[in-house]
Amino acid sequence: MTAQDSATHPNSIAVSSGTLLAALGVIAFSLTFPSTVWGLESFGPWSLVAVRSALAALIAGGFLLVMRIPLPDRGHWAGLVVVAGGVVVGFPLLTTLALRTSTTSHAAVVVGLLPLTTAAFAAVRTGRRPSRTFWLAALAGAAVVIAFTVQQSGGALQTGDVYLFGALLVCAAGYTEGGRLARHMPGWQVIGWALILCLPLALAGSALALAFEPVRLTAHGVIGLLWVAAGSTFFGLYVWYRGMASIGIAKASQLQLAQPLLTLVWSVSLLDERLSPAAPVAAVAVLVCIAVTQRARS
Repeated sequence: MTAQDSATHPNSIAVSSGTLLAALGVIAFSLTFPSTVWGLESFGPWSLVAVRSALAALIAGGFLLVMRIPLPDRGHWAGLVVVAGGVVVGFPLLTTLALRTSTTSHAAVVVGLLPLTTAAFAAVRTGRRPSRTFWLAALAGAAVVIAFTVQQSGGALQTGDVYLFGALLVCAAGYTEGGRLARHMPGWQVIGWALILCLPLALAGSALALAFEPVRLTAHGVIGLLWVAAGSTFFGLYVWYRGMASIGIAKASQLQLAQPLLTLVWSVSLLDERLSPAAPVAAVAVLVCIAVTQRARS
C-alpha cells in the first residue's frame, strides 16, 4: 500500500460505512407504510401518530439519560425544531392520514420524489452544488420511480395526495436539517433530542386521541405500532442521519430511490397487494441511477 493509498483508505472506509448506514435507514423506512397500515388496524390515525412519537421519545430519552448526554448547544435548537416538525410530527401524521384512503403503492409516489426534493433542499441550505451528472441521474431515478408507482396505483389522483405532497416537503426539510446537525453531534442524539422536544405534545395528543378514537388491539396493530416507533422513527433515523453526515445529504438522499420498490415488495408479502411485472425493470433502472449518483461529484 502506497502512502497515498494509506491516506485515502480511511476516507474510503468512512464512505462505505456511511453508505451502509444510510442503506439500513432506507430499509427501515421502507417498512413504514406497511407497518402504518397494520397499526391502523388497532388505532385511529391521530392515536397511532401520537403514541408512536411518545414511545419513540421514551426510548430516546432513556438512552440520553443513561448515557448522561448534555443538552445541545443553544445554536442547534432551531434546527432540532425543524427536524421534530418534519420527521417526528409532520411526515408521520400526513402519511398516516393519507393511508386511510391510499394504498401503500400509491403512497410510494411521495417517496419517489423525496430524494430529489431532499437534494434540492440540501443544495439551498448547505450551499453545496452537486455536479450536472448527479442531477441528471437523480432526475432520471425520480422519473423512473414516479412512472412505476403511478402505473402501479392506476395513475389516478386520490384524496390523500394533498397529504402526501405536504409530507414530501416537511420531510425533506427535516432530513436536510438533521443531516446538517449530524455533523456536529451523533445522529442518534439529533433524532433523540427532536423526539424529546415533541414528548409533551405526544403525551397530550395520546391521551386526547385515545379518548376519542376506538382501540381494537390485534397482533398486526401492535407490531405495526412498535415498528414505526422503534424501527422507523428511532433506529431508522439514527442510522440515516449518521449516514448523511458521512457521505453527504445529497448522495444519501438518492439511496432512497430504492425505497418505493422495497415498500412495494413488503406490500406484496405483508399486505397481499399486487406487484406489477414491470417491477424488475424499474428496480434495475433505479439501481443504475443510484450507482451514478454515488459516483458523481456532490
